[in-house]
Amino acid sequence: MSGSILPAAFAAQSVAKPASNNPLTQTDPDFAAIEDYLLKSEMPKAGKMPVRTRAMITLAALTTMDARTRLSEATEEALQAGMSVIEIKETLYQCAPYIGITRVESALQEVNAALEKSGQNPTPASQSTVNEDTRFEKGLAVQKGIFGEAIDKMHASTPEELAYINKQALTAYCFGDFYTRKGLDLKARELITFTAIMCLGGCEPQLRAHTGGNLSVGNTRQDLIDTIMVAMPYIGFPRTLNALAVVNEIAK
Repeated sequence: MSGSILPAAFAAQSVAKPASNNPLTQTDPDFAAIEDYLLKSEMPKAGKMPVRTRAMITLAALTTMDARTRLSEATEEALQAGMSVIEIKETLYQCAPYIGITRVESALQEVNAALEKSGQNPTPASQSTVNEDTRFEKGLAVQKGIFGEAIDKMHASTPEELAYINKQALTAYCFGDFYTRKGLDLKARELITFTAIMCLGGCEPQLRAHTGGNLSVGNTRQDLIDTIMVAMPYIGFPRTLNALAVVNEIAK
């Protein structure tokens, strides 16, 4: 079969113009051209999300997907978009209780190297606002601020053998250690949480809860749709469409 099956825009980009700094340009030029057209030309024009928020969502998505090959570039783009080192680090930290600490550790290695390469100090000042004595109480306040009195009912109905996971860890670790931190506001943290859960896939009950949580803290249906759109290239259409279905269900 002769000729290219690529649309003219892709074919021209792959032949006449190298696909930016994509390392696949030499070995897989057609794939690199499709990637770069989607990410660099088409996606920036879609949706209504500010470039700075797009950078934040991209970092959260790549961290969740353990996409270390793209984190260095994403860090540079986040800095160019106006994100501070603190905001970049807090974006990764916020993912930890949802995707596990090891993925965040791996992402931090790539991000720290990229920050140093860009001349940034990768060690920001502490943003913690809690200690061992206050993390549960302050975490509970944030948790109830997002989800209301349902948290009290959940705690009251939790069997003793599940108390550590459902009460102590969820409230003190997830909400106390992370949601109370400075550097990002509550709306940003809930968008990051939504992103992480969406990217994991198969967590639709939790995605429903945090769709409602996002709406309760002031994020809109459009914010969530734009978040899904930004993550789409990295998670594929099955998870994208599942997330859209959840948002349409909850944000009627």
